[in-house]
Amino acid sequence: MNNKWLLPLLFAAMLAIAWFTSSTTLEIVATTTGLLSVWLTARQNIWAWPVGLVNVGCFFFMFLEVKLYADMMLQVVFFVLSIYGWIVWLTKREGAKVRPTRNLTKPLAILLGMLAVAVTALWGYLLHTHTDASIPYADAFIATLSLIAQFLLSSKILQNWLVWIAVDVLSVGMYFYKELYTLAFLYVIFLGIATSGYVSWKRDYDRAVKGGTTLG
Repeated sequence: MNNKWLLPLLFAAMLAIAWFTSSTTLEIVATTTGLLSVWLTARQNIWAWPVGLVNVGCFFFMFLEVKLYADMMLQVVFFVLSIYGWIVWLTKREGAKVRPTRNLTKPLAILLGMLAVAVTALWGYLLHTHTDASIPYADAFIATLSLIAQFLLSSKILQNWLVWIAVDVLSVGMYFYKELYTLAFLYVIFLGIATSGYVSWKRDYDRAVKGGTTLG
């Protein structure tokens, strides 16, 4: 994550994949802004949020084209959560550039787990019965997990990365199935960044706990 050449190399690799797979301009912009946003997020850089808003807009129209409606609708919520996260990260900073990382509480974990099951079942059913969605239940499950991960990220909660890791693994399979190869490759990169992000945030959180500066 500290290697200054790694991000340019990843961009170059993605552009090469895009060229070989004849990806659309929209897909290229979506994947590159997505990569930059996740990269900045793992580094706890506040610029992750404005870049993320551009990324959300691109993904909305891209998912509309390939009939992944759960993912498309998810971008609207992501837009709202990104604005929320931007605000949260800039409050209660205690002298730091962004708000200190918090730990997931057990009651919230249980609530989110129950919501994941209920929302996936309902969303998948609605997509299956009322749309021509390609893979409704898988789409709904990944979308629901993404929503939970984004909420945790916006709230500056450490375990958002663990949920994102699950999302990334599942997304690689889904996008490969849909022949969105540039996106599939992007999520392989996301998986690596999410793993690194968790390690980095956990190290900072543990250091803050010892210093008595965490919020929970």
